[in-house]
Amino acid sequence: MTTPAEFDDIRPYNPEEIPEVVNELEKDPLFKDAITTALPQMPFEAVIAQAKQCKSLLELQKTFVYSFLKKLLSKYSDGIDMQAGNLDREGNYTFISNHRDIVLDAALLSEMMVDIGFTKTAELCTGDNLLIVPWIKKLVRLNKGIIVKRALGLREQLVSSKELSKYIHFVITQKNDNVWIAQREGRAKDSNDLTQESIVKMLSMGGTGTLKDSIMDLHIVPLAISYEFDPCDFLKAREFQLKRDNPDYKKTRDDDVYSMKTGMFGYKGHIHYQAGSCLNEWIMTLPDNTPKHDFFNIIAQRIDHVIHSNYRMYANNYIASDMLKEENRYTNLYTTDEKERFEQYLQTQLQRIQLPNPDHTFLKHKMLEMYANPLYNYLKAAEQKSL
Repeated sequence: MTTPAEFDDIRPYNPEEIPEVVNELEKDPLFKDAITTALPQMPFEAVIAQAKQCKSLLELQKTFVYSFLKKLLSKYSDGIDMQAGNLDREGNYTFISNHRDIVLDAALLSEMMVDIGFTKTAELCTGDNLLIVPWIKKLVRLNKGIIVKRALGLREQLVSSKELSKYIHFVITQKNDNVWIAQREGRAKDSNDLTQESIVKMLSMGGTGTLKDSIMDLHIVPLAISYEFDPCDFLKAREFQLKRDNPDYKKTRDDDVYSMKTGMFGYKGHIHYQAGSCLNEWIMTLPDNTPKHDFFNIIAQRIDHVIHSNYRMYANNYIASDMLKEENRYTNLYTTDEKERFEQYLQTQLQRIQLPNPDHTFLKHKMLEMYANPLYNYLKAAEQKSL
């Protein structure tokens, strides 16, 4: 299907554009260096030749991204799985997930979709603040990336949001593909995952009919992502102290690059993806006269509830809570060895924090919060479900 020209600056590449883009990448020395590092066992010329033979973005993903991620996970994780029993493997869904890792949250979704039998992967919403050099932007668009424009003025942001929303609606209703978007702009550094109402509002802009019609057209599926270990936890703790000590502190592009590398090539333990049911059946029960603001808030809260309910709890989550509150409430849910392992892990990560005046008590508290907050949200969602 031909994508309308109005989306040319944000859409993934079309299949017929692959050869030209690959030719451009072939001439980029920075891209060559990156590919040589990522795929050392394969000559660069062979990578380019194979890429030029791919007839679709899905074929490119299966040929390169899928195998790269498999090798990455075999080295830096203890495995990954995804459960999506309530979803049609040929359906078109907008996955809205919590946001743990800058790169992998979206990339691993596509890999898991292939593994569990989906006929299509997902187009992945990616902030342009991460596309720091031209080859990264091209690679993201080859990997079914949708470009989300950041750092705009109020008027420009409204225009951009409408464009993005219209494109997402086009993907789901006409292109018959899937979409992934994070529940908020940027990661929740303390792992207290809450959906921004502005995301729901943006999604509603591009549809037709009532608010309910517009949102239901997207077939929203809340997706919970659970990492046993977060490789970037020490970087997030560092950022908390920097912002505490200097409210005007802003991350640099180099900070984002380092976070991306750390997230990809750091130890993650086990990773679990759990998809909830499509929200449409539940949305149908909402009153037609629900005020706009209330509607966005209700949808956001429902997404949060489903995500929180579908977290996978690891021993680390229970240990962190007990350490944070200085109690032994959950000792029946972890072993002494697991606690010693987690404590040693924390100590190692804390030692990696580079600051001129590290507040070790504060930093440790923040890291413990990152592992305890998913448990608190999980327990709260369980209580709400039982009411």
